[in-house]
Amino acid sequence: MKYIGAHVSAAGGVENAVKNAVEIGANGFALFTKNQRQWFAKPLSEKNINKFKEYMQEHGFSADAVLPHDSYLINLGHPEEEKREKSLNSFIDEAKRVEALGLKYLNFHPGSHLKKITEEECLDLISESINKAIKETDSCIFVIETTAGQGSNLGYKFEHLAYIIDKVTDKERIGVCIDTAHIFAAGYDIRTKEAYEETMNKFDKTVGFKYLKGMHINDSKAKFASRVDRHHSLGKGEIGIDAFKYIMQDKRIDNIPLVLETIEPEIWAEEIQLLRSFDV
Repeated sequence: MKYIGAHVSAAGGVENAVKNAVEIGANGFALFTKNQRQWFAKPLSEKNINKFKEYMQEHGFSADAVLPHDSYLINLGHPEEEKREKSLNSFIDEAKRVEALGLKYLNFHPGSHLKKITEEECLDLISESINKAIKETDSCIFVIETTAGQGSNLGYKFEHLAYIIDKVTDKERIGVCIDTAHIFAAGYDIRTKEAYEETMNKFDKTVGFKYLKGMHINDSKAKFASRVDRHHSLGKGEIGIDAFKYIMQDKRIDNIPLVLETIEPEIWAEEIQLLRSFDV
């Protein structure tokens, strides 16, 4: 089964994310468990937690189908210790919110070296931060998102992901989310069947499909290998529609959240139906 949805709003309470997912015909979704542009937020109330779990059960959503995302402020590889500690504390808080909601995953951007340290030094700091977060939490699986490699952001090479995973002590607590727009901008082609298979085989050889815990399903406004992060609606960008057919027909990508972050929320319901039509 494919869990298809979008990154929906949780405004007014996390439980509203479930309702918003239902409204667009999703059977999976992503959400922020707090304001993504704040370091910290007040704890989730028992009422919010109970409502969220109640709605999840009522509408048949599995924890496997939900991919919460952390704050955009967090940089686990920050070169400055004080700022990295602040990021780590926020990250741990986010993971505990995920666990409180009965969810499994926390999707995050790996980090940025800010041109102050080497890529390898930054990757080491990211791995160290993840290991600390694992010790401070119970069950949350930390899901590294592939990036476009814009600026000094790491995660634009499959080798970056493999490097981090290799240094994470508990392999059961780490995973990967492939963002189609990001890998395309990073130089991994998926536009033809041959290119798609080559990229996915490279991912499997370098990282391993066992670590794939989710995907962000986006077309790209940015050109191939441009290292620019610009999402577009399905079939309207540089990737084109065929890549999404290949994804939907790929059995290696069953039973994980496939999350739209495309730029027209008003057509998410149509895009979900379009993706489902490819799953034959």
